[in-house]
Amino acid sequence: MNEHPQSQGIRRVMVGTDGSHTADHAVRWAAEFASRYHADLFVMQVIVPQHPGTTEYGAAEQTRVVAATDELGHVVRQLAGERGHALVVIDQDPASAIVRAAERESIDVLVVGNAGMAGRKAFLLGNVPNRISHNSRCTVIIVNTLQAAGEQAAESVRVVEPQGKPATAEPHLGGRAAHIAAVMAKHGLRELFSKPDQSDLSLRRQQAKRLRSALEELGPTFCKLGQILSTRPDLFPPEYIEELALLQDHVPPMTESEVVRVSEQELGVPWEDVFASIDPKPLAAGTIAQVHRATLENGERVVIKVQRPTARTDIEQDLALLEIFAEKVGQRQALKDVVNMEAVFKHLSASLHRELDFRQEIDNIGRMRTVLADYDRLAVPGVHQELSTSRLLVMEELQGIPIAQAPEGPERIEAARQLLESFYKQIVVDGFFHADPHPGNLMWWKDRIYLLDFGMVGAVDAALREHLLLLLMALWKEDTVFLSDVTLMMTGSVDRSDLDLSRFQSEIGDMMAKFRKAALAEMQIGPLLQEMSAIALRHGVPMPASLTLAAKALAQVQLATANLDPQLDPYDVAGKFLMRVMIKQMGAALDPKTLAYQAQKLKVRAERVAEAVEHLIGARPGQKLVVNFRANSLEDMVRRTGRRLALGLAAAASLLSSGLSVTSATAADWVPMAFGVVAGLLTLALIVDLFRNR
Repeated sequence: MNEHPQSQGIRRVMVGTDGSHTADHAVRWAAEFASRYHADLFVMQVIVPQHPGTTEYGAAEQTRVVAATDELGHVVRQLAGERGHALVVIDQDPASAIVRAAERESIDVLVVGNAGMAGRKAFLLGNVPNRISHNSRCTVIIVNTLQAAGEQAAESVRVVEPQGKPATAEPHLGGRAAHIAAVMAKHGLRELFSKPDQSDLSLRRQQAKRLRSALEELGPTFCKLGQILSTRPDLFPPEYIEELALLQDHVPPMTESEVVRVSEQELGVPWEDVFASIDPKPLAAGTIAQVHRATLENGERVVIKVQRPTARTDIEQDLALLEIFAEKVGQRQALKDVVNMEAVFKHLSASLHRELDFRQEIDNIGRMRTVLADYDRLAVPGVHQELSTSRLLVMEELQGIPIAQAPEGPERIEAARQLLESFYKQIVVDGFFHADPHPGNLMWWKDRIYLLDFGMVGAVDAALREHLLLLLMALWKEDTVFLSDVTLMMTGSVDRSDLDLSRFQSEIGDMMAKFRKAALAEMQIGPLLQEMSAIALRHGVPMPASLTLAAKALAQVQLATANLDPQLDPYDVAGKFLMRVMIKQMGAALDPKTLAYQAQKLKVRAERVAEAVEHLIGARPGQKLVVNFRANSLEDMVRRTGRRLALGLAAAASLLSSGLSVTSATAADWVPMAFGVVAGLLTLALIVDLFRNR
């Protein structure tokens, strides 16, 4: 008796294969399934062409199809007898070919394995079943063939995890700490942590290189720590700063399965529902994320940035160790005199957590787009916000070239000027700037310079921006004295009595003269600011840390603009821009609304001053100013000064009254005379008092 009669509707079963061992497992499963239902079995193989059909090699592939059909037909007849059918086709896209064949043959059930069946469009080998299951109009059964290949497989074929932050395992601090110790030992603990020998330049360079190598080997957290320390010339010699600035991540690329898994976790759907293709070869592979070219279903070319599955876990683990280190060691006075470990750790933690959340980068891109709105030769890439999440960033693909290869012409000259000016604007006006504008993050496309990678940005507060504006103006006008004064204001050291001001001004002047005598291509304000920071540090008045980062960014962007236009004078660009800014600010100050607002502020402050004076003289209830003098000489001097002040004020008032009454038509003639006599007597009394107490 038949348990599965044909009346149940399963008459035709199709299975896809690529001839692999895992696919054979799916074929046997489909054959048994079709036998139970007495259904016809269609076994289909898709051959992906390697050469155009019009070429000699393409014709050879057609011959290969005939041979494959005969071979597959023999296998199918053994499995299903007369009910077996073999189909072999050539197609660039195996998934689409199988779906079309299933519709053409009116297939009821389509069977595929969850491994095998590679195709050029398929980014991941095992993802062809995903695309089939989401595009086929018939029932699709995905057979678990991974175990047939000896791999560890889950019970379910597809698991789509909910969106949100991935679960992070409890960090294995002990094992990681041991690894860190091993790396430090390999690179030399003594060299890394001993005080650099200030007299041996070659030894310092060797020590700096070993420190950089150790940080690179330890991964993203330590690379980021090194990048932060590279902005602190007050902590390390120049050789260390130069090496730390060269820190790069050396990590193997993510596997295709990892890229797909993270993408689908963030999208919530199979990647094929969003992307037509993803280039398997990464554009860049970092310790936090990896970048690939891709094409959306609508044909638009994009770039996707996918976070490594273990990035958050690895970074949280290292941060936990560094936090312990900062708490245990950071309180030692010897270390506190060199570096505030707690502050460095907080800065590092905040910076890494920002980079782990791609939504922060999306916000940075949007903010920078607003900052650059006035510059027609500058732009930032567009973002597909509806597809982007905290771990997946989808942006338009910039099909450009490095800025060094930008064609000669007025567009290149103007773009160089705008790029330099835009950084003055970012730092001085907006207080928000791209902190890593090296040539790799600048691209030329459509006669524009595109700024890339907004994972690292800087911020400058309003007070520092005001001082920076004055500082750049002083540089432009070559005013050494004012430049020194502004520098001291920035560092909060205006009232330092122990500062050798003349020597400080002399060093600032020598530095300014050296830079102004340089060639145009070498006149860089960024390095100048860095040297100013070094001078201030030598005199015990260190510049703010945010200014150091801004100076580094300016140095990088000026190198780029000097290559684009060697004739560009950064001081001239800065001066003209600053003049426009100041004129704009003056115009804004004359706005009626601004004037009314300032008038109200002035009125309130004037009232508060009047109240304070009334309290002082006792005209208003409240606490009075009480001063007790205990020294007799001081008390006598105060009394004498008060008496002379009273005589002088009274004499001046009498003299003024005499003058006013003379011009009055209603005052009697004796009135001005009387005031004049009183003024004279008071003046005489003042003179006598002065000579008597000399």
